[in-house]
Amino acid sequence: MAMSNRNVSKKFKWSIDLSNRNKSTCDLASPPGYLPSIATTVAESTKENDSSLLIKRSWDVALQPLKQVPMNLFMMYMVGSSISIFPIMMVGMMFVRPIRALFSMNQTFKMLEGTQAIGQILVYILGQLVALGLALYKCQSMGLLPTHSSDWLAFIDPQQRIEYSGGGQTLL
Repeated sequence: MAMSNRNVSKKFKWSIDLSNRNKSTCDLASPPGYLPSIATTVAESTKENDSSLLIKRSWDVALQPLKQVPMNLFMMYMVGSSISIFPIMMVGMMFVRPIRALFSMNQTFKMLEGTQAIGQILVYILGQLVALGLALYKCQSMGLLPTHSSDWLAFIDPQQRIEYSGGGQTLL
């Protein structure tokens, strides 16, 4: 009966009878296109690629705050300088995100590895400070920052306007 099983298995091109084989020997042919000398070269090149990918990913994390600056500028433009709920919420988020990111820098710095980690950390901190600067600028343009002494002292009169301007024509 063993002979008949062996004959049946030899009929099919891709069938292998593993019931009577010794585990220490393997006489299977290598797959098409496989060369052992090339396999070691590929393994070494993947190690080099892994280090370059790690550095590239670290720079992506470090540059992420600076990549958000154009979007923040566009949002600042679209919101305008009126004081209503949407601009206030937007300015609040512009403050909260960089501050939260600066307080959670330890988790971010764990991702920044490699030989260029110090430069990446400095770029990351610079990007967060730029985002905070944009938030402060938006608050100043909306008139939310106390820039005159009358803003925080009750006994000083507010600043008087020297000039008034208007546009258009008056209709009779």
